[in-house]
Amino acid sequence: MDIRYFDNSATTRIKEEVIEEMFPYLSIQYGNPSSMYSIGRNAKRAIEKARIRVASLINCKPEEIYFTSCGSESDNTALKGIAYSNSNKGKHIITSKIEHPAILNTCHSLEKQGFSITYIDVDKNGLVNLDTLKNSIREDTILISIMFANNEIGTIEPIEQISEIAHKNNIIFHTDAVQACGNIPIDVQKMGIDMLSLSGHKIYAPKGIGALYVKKGIEFERFIDGGHQEKNKRAGTENVAQIVALGKACQIAEKNLEEYQNKLRDLRDYCLQKISDNIPNIHVNGTMENRLPGNINISFENIDSSELLFKLDSYGICASGGSACSSGDNNPSHVLTAIGVPNELAKGAIRFTFGDFNDIDEIDYLVDVLKKIIVS
Repeated sequence: MDIRYFDNSATTRIKEEVIEEMFPYLSIQYGNPSSMYSIGRNAKRAIEKARIRVASLINCKPEEIYFTSCGSESDNTALKGIAYSNSNKGKHIITSKIEHPAILNTCHSLEKQGFSITYIDVDKNGLVNLDTLKNSIREDTILISIMFANNEIGTIEPIEQISEIAHKNNIIFHTDAVQACGNIPIDVQKMGIDMLSLSGHKIYAPKGIGALYVKKGIEFERFIDGGHQEKNKRAGTENVAQIVALGKACQIAEKNLEEYQNKLRDLRDYCLQKISDNIPNIHVNGTMENRLPGNINISFENIDSSELLFKLDSYGICASGGSACSSGDNNPSHVLTAIGVPNELAKGAIRFTFGDFNDIDEIDYLVDVLKKIIVS
């Protein structure tokens, strides 16, 4: 059976150009980057080349990029690193109610260690209320962490305004940009971002590689002890092949960003129109204005998303009921709950997210199957 994959927010298929570039570092270029001989030096040069490519995608300095194992590690490092290194200044952190579990669960962990967390509300479209943010700031606030774009409903937050509020109050601003990087333009300097998390497997690189941008001058406590890798901030022998892959994926993303955005937006809008024309009683969750170009989140009335996903899978269609990291949770999505979607609709929500390997014919097949399951 052919697979039609509409879950690119969960993970993406690795591009051939990425595999080709990383493969030598799984075979003949196997040196340890900390070694002085030639194959070790070659590995070290490959890492620094990748660092330049990642930095270019978000317009920062290469030395401000730290490689990690994934977006979750980047989030943990950012929040815990800032919390521990600034605890003498204050122990208050602000985030939103619709963050990824990597942020929310890190905050829960910090609460157990004596830190105070404010989880601010969002509106019906998932946008952070800036007045609420301002009013949540205290004298002991040391960090604001608001995601760049939501992984379930695709809402893009007002990042520049948030960073401006943070900096007016001498607060560090971190954003989880795992869903945004490679999908929309990001300029950390223009936007005033102090720290940013990204992940390789969302942009056609392998799973198991991520990065954390930290603006020069911001001190954070290291998360993993050991050797002196990553400027003494992240110990462990570098995953050279994966780092090379992330660098290549970022280079491709930067080069093709405008064309890629347009393609995803066209696929998304075509799919939404086809579903609207053929399936009754649907509800789009979130705004269509400030939204990632490849994201649709739809609630189907009187439908259980788990059952629908199971039936779609029998036709070779891959989609999601929400965040892949929360797929074992039977409760309604915390994101949909936060934007006021009633439980009966939240339980019927499906996320379709598009990527480079999707086309119109696949969408036609998807809608035909949906009609067969829901309407027939």
